[in-house]
Amino acid sequence: MPAQPAYLLSEAEYLQHERQAEFKSEYLNGEMYAMAGASREHNQISTNLVVSLGAQLLEKPCGVYSSDMKVRTRTDKTNKFSYPDVVVTCGDEQFEDENSDVLLNPLVIIEVLSASTEAYDRGLKFFHYQLIPSLQEYLLVAQDYCRVEKYQRQADKQWVYSEFHEMPDVVEISTLECRVRVADIYRRVL
Repeated sequence: MPAQPAYLLSEAEYLQHERQAEFKSEYLNGEMYAMAGASREHNQISTNLVVSLGAQLLEKPCGVYSSDMKVRTRTDKTNKFSYPDVVVTCGDEQFEDENSDVLLNPLVIIEVLSASTEAYDRGLKFFHYQLIPSLQEYLLVAQDYCRVEKYQRQADKQWVYSEFHEMPDVVEISTLECRVRVADIYRRVL
């Protein structure tokens, strides 16, 4: 007797559940995955980034969101809802529906790495993010040591890599016309 297929959630079922849940879960092609909580260092780095970018974008038509904003990736083979640590948009923001809690057109996504998520953030999660046509820059920030990595999409769809690992370094997020000092990213952490 063949095994019964696992029950797959529809997008509507996932969103209904997620909007009422106490804890966040990501969604990939009908399956829901619980997310772990973040450390103090992780939260401080995310806050530092939101504050720094938010201050620089205050007079521009941009939004800077923390880890409570979902981002959707949808292609013929992929249907994913995820929670980036920091996500930035500029101009006309596009949302899944009137709830305005699922962003469709991020420009910049930043993930703060932890031991349990690093491989996923570098691998499959980045692969899925690359499927979002609006995404221009993806940053990975280590939380236990000084290292910021930036991937920037080029016109030929290639991604150019840069790395910053000294406190005086300045990370330029050219899509946003913002500059963030590495020391500011790690303020109260390292």
